Amino acid sequence: MEHLLVYLLLGAIIGVMSGMFGIGGGMFLTPILLLTGVSPVESITISLFYTMGTSVSGMAGHFRMKNTTIRRSLIIGASGIAATQSAQPLVLWMEKKGLDDTIIPIFYITLLVYFSYSLLKKGKMQPVSKKTSFISRRPLLGLLLIGFMGGFVSSALGVGGGFIIVPLLISIFGETAKKAVGTSMVGVLMIVSAGFAGYAFTTEFNVKLASALLLGGLAGAQAGVKVIRYFTSNEIKMMLGYLYIFTMLSVSLKLFHQKGAGLGVVSLFILLVLIRIGLRLLSKRKIRSH
Repeated sequence: MEHLLVYLLLGAIIGVMSGMFGIGGGMFLTPILLLTGVSPVESITISLFYTMGTSVSGMAGHFRMKNTTIRRSLIIGASGIAATQSAQPLVLWMEKKGLDDTIIPIFYITLLVYFSYSLLKKGKMQPVSKKTSFISRRPLLGLLLIGFMGGFVSSALGVGGGFIIVPLLISIFGETAKKAVGTSMVGVLMIVSAGFAGYAFTTEFNVKLASALLLGGLAGAQAGVKVIRYFTSNEIKMMLGYLYIFTMLSVSLKLFHQKGAGLGVVSLFILLVLIRIGLRLLSKRKIRSH
């Protein structure tokens, strides 16, 4: 019972991150489950199950706040589902050749470095000029590429894909951070649902543990959506940039077999975000009281 309460709390904390940043939560949950002794395949299955739930919860909140562009979300999701199928053979081939433990993390780190730099440069991620960008003149192509990249990375890395979708929506289409997060939620839900379906019928997983995580995640995602109202889009972009830096450090440490230290880095980021949320809420209450 005590363990289930811990997982309930863990699910809620990760859910807050999911609701705020539109990333699903898998990038936090999977490594934590691995360190608690859950097998890799079961960890991915539970993570995808959890991400489906938090995406639904976060999506509902962003719908109410009108942060979601439905057409873009559906195109991204459909393209992402197709990409998950094309990524799997490549991942299996790399695993067979013994390359998955190095190439996939290096690919992950490269993406994180690029997106963190783009988001943190002068505090902004500037949209590409419509006059010069080939993709911006063909929005359907741009959305298909964004979805494909998100789905491919989701299947290759066992994450939701939102960490790619959100910054690309900002850079290519000039979306605000809040709009990008809301739009990403629907696409992520479609992508992880397809991924989970591939594991659910072949993998046994701890239903009680998964359900405890999900119950906490549902509440946490709603809280994250509500909290986003207290931050500007530029602040969300800055926090996203720092999220990618901390995650990059975490993956780098794991690459050198320092999993405990890697988890500690991610935990530190979550703690700093929670502290910032608490301070922001306190300042808002003081303003109201005056």
